[in-house]
Amino acid sequence: MNKAYAVLPCNGLDKCAGCISGEMAIQLSKQSKSEIICPVFYRVAEAKYSSVIEALPLLVIDGCGTRCASKLASEKGLKIAEKMNITEEAKTLGIDIGLSIPINEAGKALAMTLVNRILTADKPSESTLDDFIQMPSLIYQEYKKDKFLFRVPENKGFYFNENDVWVYVVGNKARLGVTDFVQQSLSDIMFFTPPSVGMEIEQFEEAGNIESGKAIFEIVSPVSGTIIKVNERLLDAPELINQNPYEQGWIAEIELSDFEEDQDLLHDFEGYFPVLKRKVDEFHV
Repeated sequence: MNKAYAVLPCNGLDKCAGCISGEMAIQLSKQSKSEIICPVFYRVAEAKYSSVIEALPLLVIDGCGTRCASKLASEKGLKIAEKMNITEEAKTLGIDIGLSIPINEAGKALAMTLVNRILTADKPSESTLDDFIQMPSLIYQEYKKDKFLFRVPENKGFYFNENDVWVYVVGNKARLGVTDFVQQSLSDIMFFTPPSVGMEIEQFEEAGNIESGKAIFEIVSPVSGTIIKVNERLLDAPELINQNPYEQGWIAEIELSDFEEDQDLLHDFEGYFPVLKRKVDEFHV
């Protein structure tokens, strides 16, 4: 039996990505017992959809970086089971969806590809979330500025780029995340957009992003390789990044392609800690 969702699509029907989001919602309702939540009606008459939201897991389909559907779900206090962004998926798959309305053939094909993925994908269980990388007990060095405390793990195996993203390397695999400097600077993190599992990424390319009321932060990957897992707990609880960006708030895991070369452009703890202190002293408010 196909999965069924309460589907909250983008409301931007005057834009191509928004139309693809709407097309996906329609196809999901046709191919499964999924129910569509109209974002316009839900904003003014949420009781109309209360039984659907209680009965089915919520799938949010954003059209672009505005994330209007995600923000509506957050505003209403809804628990998001799965989230997808049309513009980012098109970029990852190398599909040019264009700007035309109605959507072109490439846009229709993208919609069907994503619908099939949603209905057939097997999600990892909670018991397998940490199978790839086993983290050690972390030893932190701290730097305090006014009321703010910044921690950096000094364990062997941790490396950092100048964009304040860390990576912990074990053999040919690694886990990555953002540093305390990032989460303290952003303040309360409200949204997490993960990279796609299976995506090949080069060193210093974007590996998802996080967003607070202050800014959107692009996660610049310290290493090259293939994304093998994302921290799905952050989809429902992005605040875990604020609570501990090195442990519960990790971003993704990656199978490395050439760490020996990547390492030349990274800092270990001894190299990064002075960088952190300088940034805090110069820029942090």
